[in-house]
Amino acid sequence: METSSTQSDDGVSASSAEADRVRIFDTTLRDGEQAPGFSMDRRAKLRLAQALEALGVDIIEAGFPQASPDDFNAVAEIARTLRTPTICGLSRCVPGDIDTTGRALESARHSRIHLFLSTSPLHREHKLGMSKAQVLDTAVASIERARALCHEVEFSAEDATRTEPEYLVEVFSAAVAAGATTLNVPDTVGYTTPAEMAELFTYLRQHVKGAERVIFSTHCHDDLGMAVANSLAAISAGVRQVECTINGIGERAGNASLEEIVMALKVRAPHFGVDTRIDTRKLYPTSRLLTQLTGQSVARNKAVVGDNAFAHESGIHQHGMLKHRGTYEIMRPQDVGIAETKLVLGKHSGRHALRSRLQALGHEVEESAMDGIFARFKALADKKREVHDEDLEAIALGHDPDLAGPWRIVQLQAHSNVTVAHRGSASASVKLTHDDGREVGEAAIGDGPVDAVLRAIERATGASLELTHFQVRAVSEGGDAQGQAQLIARYAERDWRGHGVSTDIVEATALAALAIVNRIERQTPAPTLAPALQTQGVTA
Repeated sequence: METSSTQSDDGVSASSAEADRVRIFDTTLRDGEQAPGFSMDRRAKLRLAQALEALGVDIIEAGFPQASPDDFNAVAEIARTLRTPTICGLSRCVPGDIDTTGRALESARHSRIHLFLSTSPLHREHKLGMSKAQVLDTAVASIERARALCHEVEFSAEDATRTEPEYLVEVFSAAVAAGATTLNVPDTVGYTTPAEMAELFTYLRQHVKGAERVIFSTHCHDDLGMAVANSLAAISAGVRQVECTINGIGERAGNASLEEIVMALKVRAPHFGVDTRIDTRKLYPTSRLLTQLTGQSVARNKAVVGDNAFAHESGIHQHGMLKHRGTYEIMRPQDVGIAETKLVLGKHSGRHALRSRLQALGHEVEESAMDGIFARFKALADKKREVHDEDLEAIALGHDPDLAGPWRIVQLQAHSNVTVAHRGSASASVKLTHDDGREVGEAAIGDGPVDAVLRAIERATGASLELTHFQVRAVSEGGDAQGQAQLIARYAERDWRGHGVSTDIVEATALAALAIVNRIERQTPAPTLAPALQTQGVTA
């Protein structure tokens, strides 16, 4: 299929019209999913595939149909369901594999069979036991077979970066003649360097017969931490398809990270001179969806989508950010789907960030009082990883953050009736004390223990809030690991944040909810606090 030479409506060849666009080939569902700890069932695969379609991915490698019946069914369902991207299935250069992949892709609007065959001396001898001629003949026969079963064929020379360049030219030239439309150069074991990658692609584009009729692609692994750098070097050398994964997941150290490549091309657009079809505002939501589906979180310092990617604790950095965002951020958090930059208040923070956060919380502090507040803040920051809003308000009001009230938990119990087959219900009871001497006990039922305990706290305190955000995450490891609950609630046209830490997530959630109630009561006359906390949708 010589699709690259077709004419567009304005008479310009498609190859020249799209020469400045890099196609994003996502292999999260194949290379990423086969890595230990990242396995997904069919429903999860379809959900992520739909998110990738919304993200704007050009080609989705949906799986390896020959690997298992479930993988076959997942590829087939994705092929039936998705409308925009090309749906691709991986296949060895084996007739049975090729036929199975073709059947899995039958319903796709646009289908691709991705053939791979080792070409390096090491693989030829120890993996395949084949000569150069046998590898070449097998590749050609497989491409010709696959052409009859799909819209287009991609051929990958496995371990290409450790293959003799002259032999790689011979294999790729034969692949083009046989009908391959995309030629992929995988750095299968993450061995090469950016300079070597650029040199190899320059050589291939100059010497492969028919190179002008195909798209050159690269697939880089991160064993030496250079997958993204190698992919960008390949783009600079004329590659117009990059194979990558969400969060960089994949075999061993992973694949090139989709979000890092895309944002590098966006932020450094004048340098690279190319773009993609990715809606970058959906990068963070897609990353978070993958972590939910696999249960595998990303490192806090992960570029683009990590918790610290747009967070600043250093006083020098915070001061600069308050003056001009560009001092310490080269992209806006909103561009990747994150709501805002986070100035984290901790032991490294300075007076400017502290004053800014206090003002955001409604506290205008006189300069004469700032020295004392800052000293108390630093003392608390030395004991805690992060100083939260409720801590700051206690300091500003002259209270002890460790004893901030007025409400405190005396007793908490939660029972769950949830089963595997049915959601069921849960119950919770709380006993609270107030600084005015009251002791209040209440009970409630809910969809889960967290929901039930929140409803019990509503009744006990008479709070009226709209819960807009709920997150629980581990802050330590081991059998006695602590979990941190973070809540955001809407009250009086303002967002209020609360956090709680405990080895029990139900207790952590109760502490977070009570922190919000306490903050509002400290700043609001008691009569305005009316029933009841709206916790619809909280089923934990």
